[in-house]
Amino acid sequence: MVFVRTAKTEVISTFLVENFQKNVTNDPNEKLFLARKALQKLIAWKEAPRRSALCVVGARQIGKTTLIRHFARQYYEHFVEINFVTEPKAKAVFAGSLNANAIVAALSAYLRRPLVPGKTLIFLDEIQDCPQARAAIKFLVEDGRFDYIESGSLLGVKTNSVPSFPVGFETPLTMYPLDFSEFCMACGLQPETFDYLKTCFETLQPVAETVHNSMMQLLYAYMVVGGMPQCVCTYIATHDIGQILAIQNDILALYRLDIARYADRDKEKIREIFDVIPSQLEAKNRRFVLSDIAKSARLLRYENSFVWLSDAGVALPCFNVTQPTSPLGLSEKRNLFKLFLCDTGLLAAASMQNIQFDILQGNVEVNLGSVLENLFAQQLHANGFALRYYNSKRLGEVDFVIQNGRDITPIEIKSGKDYKKHSALSKVLAVDKWNLKRAIVFCRGNIERDNAVTYLPWYMVPFVVPEEAASGKMPVIDLSALSDAIKA
Repeated sequence: MVFVRTAKTEVISTFLVENFQKNVTNDPNEKLFLARKALQKLIAWKEAPRRSALCVVGARQIGKTTLIRHFARQYYEHFVEINFVTEPKAKAVFAGSLNANAIVAALSAYLRRPLVPGKTLIFLDEIQDCPQARAAIKFLVEDGRFDYIESGSLLGVKTNSVPSFPVGFETPLTMYPLDFSEFCMACGLQPETFDYLKTCFETLQPVAETVHNSMMQLLYAYMVVGGMPQCVCTYIATHDIGQILAIQNDILALYRLDIARYADRDKEKIREIFDVIPSQLEAKNRRFVLSDIAKSARLLRYENSFVWLSDAGVALPCFNVTQPTSPLGLSEKRNLFKLFLCDTGLLAAASMQNIQFDILQGNVEVNLGSVLENLFAQQLHANGFALRYYNSKRLGEVDFVIQNGRDITPIEIKSGKDYKKHSALSKVLAVDKWNLKRAIVFCRGNIERDNAVTYLPWYMVPFVVPEEAASGKMPVIDLSALSDAIKA
């Protein structure tokens, strides 16, 4: 059963459901495995006729290592894992010649056991701490005896340290925290419910009240817990918000330590930006204002710091567009942006004190709208959309603007009960030259259609996905007539 399919992944499938149901592992250190959509991509990589190394990147603590270990247990007879942070001596394996035979011999000696060609996955974790290993990937892939997966949390910001970047020999895979649909499955929501919700989404039929209320409760829980696997597992096992908050604060502290450890320069600027994200999002228009850091702050001096946080997977920039027309990238103003955190639960933990109780009670009004908007930024980003918003003095602000093929869809996120009041959205739709055919308002209400505006419950956002990319073979062009014409 597949009810949403994109060019990149299947949102919910029988495959995913089965793996959620098989969530208990034999590893005493991994009592609960939360199956992820990314597992399908790992399997597709293994089954491809020609393989490169797989490079799995994403923010720290989102479950990359756990997923790769689970994948290795299921699909390989032999598995080798090297973590360059916990095993710094392993860097010596790659310190000499980049010749594949030399590296394999050194690796076998380091591990004190032979490696079995054709049946072994070699996992190089925290590879950002060993740039020489990443440079060696080209030669190891060409050698072809073993499969390789690299993983790291800050690969994007450490590229400059790689002496010879393995272009064409790495297949990138970006992971994110658990999205809302993965969270729901982890909480035990049945696939039949997803099937029913997808039907309602496609036909614009209201969701049954009991189902609607239950899904709203799940969304409130997700706003507080977020998608960090350790937090989700703790929620499933204990439902103890205090324990979850402690884990979230530890993760935030770890991110600050990463800034100090990995940022080559501008450490203070990066830390300042990271620390003010919650307060910036609590502002009325949620736009990031540099003067709040320092009156003399200028974008040019801070630009690299924003890029660092984005590349590290910690922050999600959402850029302003001057007009909601295709292609959106042409009207993007990169000096005007909002900056979201990678996880809604982390934002809730970093925001005002004691907001978790209000959220769980459904009191998601203006003061908590930032957490709700962050959830949508996180989900739309994971769905595959570039994050953009529209704002002008004349028409007002629209929270998100997405491009699906050539179609442009403005999206409003309403936290209050008066969700049918959306002045800016109505003005944008009324601009004839933009020819916008539909808009979406996500709200606490049920499914409803009013001319060009579709009202959807908050929990419907996983179904808003990019259209599939074109596939199939191109037609063969007959060039014989050209030869005949030249001869004539």
